[in-house]
Amino acid sequence: MNTKYNPRHFLTLTDLSSDEFRQLILRAIELKAMQHQGAIFEPLKNKVMAMIFEKSSTRTRVSFEAGMAQFGGHAIFLSPRDTQLGRGEPIEDSAKVLSSMTDCLMVRTFEHEKIELLAKNSSVPVINGLTDDVHPCQLLADMQTYFEQRGDIKGKTVTWVGDGNNMCHSYMHAAMLLDFKLIIACPKGFEPEQSFIDETNNHISITDDVSAACTNSDLIVTDVWASMGQEEEQKVREKAFSSFQVTADLMKSAKSDALFMHCLPAHRGEEVSADVIDGKQSVVWDEAENRLHAQKALLEFLLVK
Repeated sequence: MNTKYNPRHFLTLTDLSSDEFRQLILRAIELKAMQHQGAIFEPLKNKVMAMIFEKSSTRTRVSFEAGMAQFGGHAIFLSPRDTQLGRGEPIEDSAKVLSSMTDCLMVRTFEHEKIELLAKNSSVPVINGLTDDVHPCQLLADMQTYFEQRGDIKGKTVTWVGDGNNMCHSYMHAAMLLDFKLIIACPKGFEPEQSFIDETNNHISITDDVSAACTNSDLIVTDVWASMGQEEEQKVREKAFSSFQVTADLMKSAKSDALFMHCLPAHRGEEVSADVIDGKQSVVWDEAENRLHAQKALLEFLLVK
């Protein structure tokens, strides 16, 4: 089947079934082993992906570009300065043109509606590299990391500490799909969006008691207090989140084998103390590397028929 006539998009985790999510995780673990062994595997030879970045990136750009290269394909990096999108070309027009020349579009942007509009007008798969609403590719990597370290996450307890942001929203989707309990510890006024709460309410709870939220947790996750585009709120957020730093004491209240994750970049001394992120329970470097392997599994899933 030619994907150009029936594209499968990945805009949120809920574009996957629970079984597909688990299959992607297991495939990512296999692809990681193959790459570490030096195996050459090029299922995307002569395939081209256009990467559209309206937000800056380190891990998302490098992991997708490296992944396409390792798969025998090619990735084209496009910033707003490099495209007519930055000069006001309608998204619909850009989608039609870019998808006529490439095999896949990866987009990192602000408004989630933009990526939905792009997908609606694209004849090839569209992948969400991050929007203000969700960050599904990061969750593929995070869940791969947990599975590698501790096995299936079903029935486990995960604690999100901090802002109810796009990462939090994707953790809420993951809890629903992989059937784990998610406790969200956030200051009042910084809760996740109501639509995500309504969608996932059977798998989540929300509190401003960070100590209670971390008690007996299997995984503690945090993120920066001010995301991209919120820099002007930094001082306000520092005050609101001052008691929401993940510290060694907080980790002690979790299970003795609990893991710590952070999607990076991190601000040591703000959302996490240096001794936690650089400590034995932290798996942030595995988590970062796994962006490569999880996204390769995703690319194979979307493009190899």
